[in-house]
Amino acid sequence: MTTIPHVLFRQAAARPNALAIEDGVWSLSYRELTKLVKQAAEVMSALGLEREDRFGIWAPNCAEWIICALAGQSLGAILVTLNTRYKGGEAADILRRAECKLLFTVSGFLDLDYPAMLSGHDLPALEYTIVMKRGEGRAAFDRFLSRPASKNPEGYGPKGGDISDIIFTSGTTGAPKGAMTTHQQNVEVFESFTAAIGMHENDRYLVVNPFFHSFGYKAGWLSCLIRGAAIFPLAIFDPKNVLERIERDKITVMPGAPTIFQTLLSHADLEKYDISSLRVATTGATTIPVDLIRRMHEGLGIDDVFSAYGLTESTGVVSLCQKGDDFETIASTCGRPLPGTQLRLMDDNGNEVGTGEAGEIWVRGFNVMQGYLNDPAATAQAITPSGWLKTGDIATQDARGYIKITDRKKDMVIVGGFNVYPAEVEKALLQHPLIIDAAVVGQPDARLGEVTHAHIVSSGEIDTDALKSWCGEVMANYKVPRVFVFHLSLPRTASGKVR
Repeated sequence: MTTIPHVLFRQAAARPNALAIEDGVWSLSYRELTKLVKQAAEVMSALGLEREDRFGIWAPNCAEWIICALAGQSLGAILVTLNTRYKGGEAADILRRAECKLLFTVSGFLDLDYPAMLSGHDLPALEYTIVMKRGEGRAAFDRFLSRPASKNPEGYGPKGGDISDIIFTSGTTGAPKGAMTTHQQNVEVFESFTAAIGMHENDRYLVVNPFFHSFGYKAGWLSCLIRGAAIFPLAIFDPKNVLERIERDKITVMPGAPTIFQTLLSHADLEKYDISSLRVATTGATTIPVDLIRRMHEGLGIDDVFSAYGLTESTGVVSLCQKGDDFETIASTCGRPLPGTQLRLMDDNGNEVGTGEAGEIWVRGFNVMQGYLNDPAATAQAITPSGWLKTGDIATQDARGYIKITDRKKDMVIVGGFNVYPAEVEKALLQHPLIIDAAVVGQPDARLGEVTHAHIVSSGEIDTDALKSWCGEVMANYKVPRVFVFHLSLPRTASGKVR
């Protein structure tokens, strides 16, 4: 059975001199990438990383991220991704619950010292924290590679049905849950995805979406490995830099949340850059104006734009539009279910609704996760005994099979492509010494799609700017409410829930 590292090794055998990664000081062919992956795996093995152990990566998009991920997975170990916007407490919670043995991280990104942010947190399973990148050079990674190494025992690597990664996704209870997926299903899902959007071996993919998310990891660099395309990691989104890189590196593929493309289209110097190489983009995660799809074609010159829908629990993909779909279809729907999977829309009583009627999306097939890490109760709540994943998203489906998201059964806000659960933000707000009650809701936003607003009951006067700063210290910045409204009390139902 196919595994993620086998995808790399297959490309290295077929096209050893083809460009695999271009990232500043790194310019690696598939042969060179494979050599570095094997070298890093031998160092990890010497550090004690074994089959089914977990290792974390807390770092921005970079070549080192990909090398370490593939190296650990080649040993049969399980990758745990951490959001670069996490504060120390948020990252420590993930590392502790996943029982990560190794952590690969960086120092100096956005003037942050990630290892220092973990200082004082109890992490009993964590044996080594490796700074794989410091600044722009590769000296830190070279030092890692110079550590003692051990050759891997025969047959030490993973099998297709083994867990390849655990990605934590926020839950309505406020505690992130670790969705587990296997090597085989990741490869199968993104073989289907890349075939649908027409990716091929000559593509040059600027990976704007973060590697800690399925969009940047699976629909990003893994998709490139599957097709033998070239990976161009982007650590920080700056519209001018992106336009320069598209022109200089002849980028052909660049998916992203709608806000990415809106920002590029509104850039004052857009017409100064030759971005005619762009041919494919996928977007989604929030409401998309029809005019944006049209402008992506006409203003950015993108030949094929696809909208898609997925969630971490579905290995990143549930449905996507088809090549040749009209602007209205791309903007207003999320396409048809991934080939080989099943989709139903169900009412609250578990009955399937008719065409055009709203119901919760249930999905079954090779894209459904294996379950939540160490949480059988949450797994049983999400996946039925017959294998249907209850997504919590409400949609309608037309006669063509295209689905349109209309609502969310679970209380989630999508801020610029990032999932934010109000309960998680409320839980953090209640740690403030003066806040005695809080309710967080989503509000439309022209640039980010949605943002959060917080309704607060306090025991004393709170300065709004100071509260925003405090929030920025305890939660990732995309979770920080944009507006705070203060009340004497919050209206509640008879059962005690905030209305």
